[in-house]
Amino acid sequence: QVQLVESGGGLVQAGGSLRLSCAASTRAFMSYTMGWFRQAPGKEREFVAAISWSGRSADYVDSVKGRFTVSRDNVKNIVYLQMNSLKPDDTAVYYCAGGLSSQVPRNKYEYEIWGQGTQVTVSS
Repeated sequence: QVQLVESGGGLVQAGGSLRLSCAASTRAFMSYTMGWFRQAPGKEREFVAAISWSGRSADYVDSVKGRFTVSRDNVKNIVYLQMNSLKPDDTAVYYCAGGLSSQVPRNKYEYEIWGQGTQVTVSS
């Protein structure tokens, strides 16, 4: 069973940048589509971005397009989320997730494994 551990969250001012990392425990990682989700207090967990196992396909929610970039390193078993031009609305706990879908799904129920989350706080 692959385990996922996120890191890189923190407190940043609006307009700043953070890079989140999600490290997988085994090389089975390279078979997984990887997604990033976020959950703000009192809100549902929402899709942010996802990348196919090969890295050739990616998808983003409209609110982060042009600001966030998802990438992966299948040698190091890590997926990244580079977040630029951060806004207070980006404040949430960010989760990485892995799924065996051949697509790049936005539906959280298509992801089988989850990390514990990392807090991102953007101050105005």
